[in-house]
Amino acid sequence: MPTLFRFLIICAVIAGSIYGAMWALVLLVEPQPRDVTIRIPPERVNPPPTGAVKP
Repeated sequence: MPTLFRFLIICAVIAGSIYGAMWALVLLVEPQPRDVTIRIPPERVNPPPTGAVKP
């Protein structure tokens, strides 16, 4: 039984340290806003005709 308690305590300490690290990142790191530009090739905007039948 002591092995089970030791295992549970180790898991709780690991989970607590991960939670604490995430909490610290949320409070201490400030994101910097910036402009994002994504170039889309013209082939994706205006695809070439696929030989569709004309009415």
